[in-house]
Amino acid sequence: MSAAGPDRMTTVTEHEAGQVARANASGRTPVVFVHGLWLLPSSWDRWAEMFETAGYNRPDTRVAGRPETTAQANADPEVFAGKSIGQVADHFAAIVGSLARKPAIIGHSFGGLLAQISRRTLLATASVAIDPAPFRGVLPLPMSALRSASAALGNPANRQRAVPLTYDQFRYAFANAVSADDAKRLYETFRGAAPACPSSRQRRQFNPWTEAKVDTDNPTAARCCSSPARRPYRPWAVTNAAYKRQQRNKNVTEIVEIPDAGTR
Repeated sequence: MSAAGPDRMTTVTEHEAGQVARANASGRTPVVFVHGLWLLPSSWDRWAEMFETAGYNRPDTRVAGRPETTAQANADPEVFAGKSIGQVADHFAAIVGSLARKPAIIGHSFGGLLAQISRRTLLATASVAIDPAPFRGVLPLPMSALRSASAALGNPANRQRAVPLTYDQFRYAFANAVSADDAKRLYETFRGAAPACPSSRQRRQFNPWTEAKVDTDNPTAARCCSSPARRPYRPWAVTNAAYKRQQRNKNVTEIVEIPDAGTR
């Protein structure tokens, strides 16, 4: 894939190329899972096993080049520093665009935003955005969302850094519906530092040049915006606003609220 510009991050890693080759050789419909900024690709493993059992193929994609484990992520957190929404989206497009069959894309949080951006370039047959980060025109900004993103947004100097979450921040944003023991296990297993740049840029909802844009009129893919009720980082108001922006789509557009999500 050629880069869109000198600052674009479109190089597909050896691991990702191998995953694409495996998916293409299988002949099965791929389902691509896209994790959020503060999580690792392995956070999707149980979902991936369920889909593979059902006959789909899961190519392993890694937002911002994430490693597999928390220990590896902590060993070199700055590998994620300075990545913009556009850079990550271009990298993701280079991977997905190499698949022989258009996939379904399922993304959570920032991954949900990427799943919706992918529709703009016709990369997906369907996209599912779970608690998606807001795109341009999605205006609600509840205080709970600002509190959850404070690790990245609280200090302007973080813009070009990779910022980790403390356990308390992770518990509030991602693991508030489980026991303290389960929250600690999730924190120790699936969290990584995140580039603060995407979090700061996605808040510019009135900026016509923002990279957080979604083609809400694109009729080629069905979407389901799903929002767990107990998720302060992406409250229902944010997901519902994204859904309303996309209702003009001629294809199937659905929204589902899952009251007990994240409790097990």
